[in-house]
Amino acid sequence: MALDRETIISAALALIDESGLDEFTTRRLADRLHVKQPALYWHFRGKTALLDALAEAIMDRGHTYPLPRPGDDWRSFLLENARSFRNALLSVRDGARIHAGTRPRPDSHETAEKQIRFLCDQGFDEVDAVRALIAISRYVVGVVLEEQAASAAPADGDAGDSDGTDGMPESSPGSAFLVGLMARVAEEGPDREFEFGLQALVDGLAQRRRG
Repeated sequence: MALDRETIISAALALIDESGLDEFTTRRLADRLHVKQPALYWHFRGKTALLDALAEAIMDRGHTYPLPRPGDDWRSFLLENARSFRNALLSVRDGARIHAGTRPRPDSHETAEKQIRFLCDQGFDEVDAVRALIAISRYVVGVVLEEQAASAAPADGDAGDSDGTDGMPESSPGSAFLVGLMARVAEEGPDREFEFGLQALVDGLAQRRRG
């Protein structure tokens, strides 16, 4: 098998999907590819450079809405961009951690400038446009960090109370109310939670537009 950047990146993402970012090492990756570690460093200066490349690959493969499309207004673009960003991060185990710990590539500056200019054309001040993009990006990353951490957490089969109330005393008058509410929210699923926060954030940004 020819060893090139794409082969290494695909093998690395597959390895992370199997065992998680904490267990990922260049030694394990080299073993997976049946090569010695120095062969990886011919393509990547080190693990940090490799993780940067993984973050780029996750965005390239999964983030399908980086720029406005014909017919978009500021609201539809921000909503679809955020949803696409979340889907990309969720496409790989620990995708949010990989993204949060890496540096943006130079060509992402061009995309950011196009996003900012679009928002300015839609009535945002330049600085507010930047802040809006940062706020939504951090919201998405934070949500996915929580989602992926929860999915990776071991089941608490023998921990706490057997009724699933996380140790809240049964005699507490507020516990049944809170547990019931949390159960209702959980039943709606993570997509509904994400959309609620995203819509609230975008609604707030509407107050920052001129005119």
